[in-house]
Amino acid sequence: MTDDVTNQPPPLTGGNAWRGDPLLIQLAERFSDPVRKDLDGLGRFVLTQEAQELARLANVETPKLRTHDRQGRRIDVVEFHPAYHALMRRSVANGLHSSVWENGDAEIGRRHQVRAARFYLTAELETGHLCPITMTNASLAALMASPKLFREWAPRVTTRKYDQSQKPPVEKTGLTLGMGMTEKQGGTDVRANVTRAERAGSGFYRLTGHKWFMSAPMSDAFLVLAQAPEGLSCFLAPRVLGDGSGNGFRFQRLKDKLGNRSNASSEVEFVNTIGEMVGEPGAGVKTIMDMVTLTRLDCAVASSAIMRAGLAEAVHHARHRQVFGTNLIEQPLMQRVLADMALDVAAATALSFRLARSFDEAASDRGEAAFARAMTPVVKYWVCKIAPPLLYEAMECLGGNGYVEEAPLARYYREAPVNAIWEGSGNVMALDVLRVLGRAPGLFEDVLAGIDRDLGAGGRGTIGVLKAAMQVAATDDGSARLLTEQLALSAAAAELRRLGAGRIADAFVETRLAGQWRNTYGMLDSRHDARMIIDTLYPPVN
Repeated sequence: MTDDVTNQPPPLTGGNAWRGDPLLIQLAERFSDPVRKDLDGLGRFVLTQEAQELARLANVETPKLRTHDRQGRRIDVVEFHPAYHALMRRSVANGLHSSVWENGDAEIGRRHQVRAARFYLTAELETGHLCPITMTNASLAALMASPKLFREWAPRVTTRKYDQSQKPPVEKTGLTLGMGMTEKQGGTDVRANVTRAERAGSGFYRLTGHKWFMSAPMSDAFLVLAQAPEGLSCFLAPRVLGDGSGNGFRFQRLKDKLGNRSNASSEVEFVNTIGEMVGEPGAGVKTIMDMVTLTRLDCAVASSAIMRAGLAEAVHHARHRQVFGTNLIEQPLMQRVLADMALDVAAATALSFRLARSFDEAASDRGEAAFARAMTPVVKYWVCKIAPPLLYEAMECLGGNGYVEEAPLARYYREAPVNAIWEGSGNVMALDVLRVLGRAPGLFEDVLAGIDRDLGAGGRGTIGVLKAAMQVAATDDGSARLLTEQLALSAAAAELRRLGAGRIADAFVETRLAGQWRNTYGMLDSRHDARMIIDTLYPPVN
């Protein structure tokens, strides 16, 4: 019968994304038992049919902008499918938007790493809704530049309650925060912004202008860059005022994005929008960079997670799909492709959590502080850059089944470029590396010492290559990407070595640090046990 379905893999549901990820379990081995139990529950939820359906619906039923009500009154409201709100509610309850800022001694010293583990598992499910989650978490870093504002807003953010109602912030049970930086004429060059901020008395300003990209427009307040008399400054502008009226946010349209479709991104005009200054006058870029640094960590963690989810689909397919009388996983060429990809996913994951660890330990360890400052753009650059080609290759492992929208791989693939583009594109990240190298070269001395220590004898010569690349970059800005990628690969290899990844680390070092040009996956030779790599990082489910 033509209705009979044979030789099609079963859906990848019913398992546990936490228990099925040995590397993530190892990265979390120092977490407390309650946290590990929580991760176990989250990992189980991520692979339920219910959760997968929420992720699908949130991206199929995309946000809708309503600028006016039926009587013609301006309302500027974005409506979301209930699936989006369900995902938000769960992520807020898990503290993804605020846990690093909460009081108490729970997981002290590992807060960024614990949050990264929760964020990673959630991103394997659906990443669009994590945009407002990321911005809320990171906005609190910027608000610390104004202790009064931090004291006012942080307690309302850290309630772990999701409140989607359209009310003044003081009346809501929980808040989310967003940001508005880029404009039509400047994009990344925010110093070219023309939005104006004029004093309105009592410490308040009136903002007038536009923003070309403002994501999560239903957030309760936004950090906005605008030109004050003293220069470009940062302001906190609530979307709804205390009397329930709108605060001059005029949404023009929602962006029709390639991916990230569950999350709304808007163009907005500010008309006499009331805001309070955050940080010092004229120090807007400096103030908001504390926020941007945290968002870059999330970009790397999320990209690693998307790659993990996509490759898990490919491995699952290969284990169940028969071709020419043999399961795909038994084909030597398929093994080499999957194993080659698995090395990059493992390295990206290890490197992202290495960055999270440096955030946790920066205050008490000079080497970790150096890693956090110097390597944030490096990690963000490389991890986010490799996600699109890796997910394409994973899609190809499924053939036509991977290319259709019904498969989650299509969504992962469309989602992948956004983390490389937002919060600093590749060139911006590479130039940031050069900026650190020019202003504080001593930071890289500490970073290289750590890489050398963790690589051990197997990485002999790597530090010399990195130092030579730094010398070239000091006089040739165009070589910044070469230096950035070499730093990323070396740091990833060092972290795999530190974690005791054995032959997996060996294979990554030999294939990634040898300077050999690699344009596609599947370039492992027979010296490396491809099947061992796959089965170790993606254990078969009995």
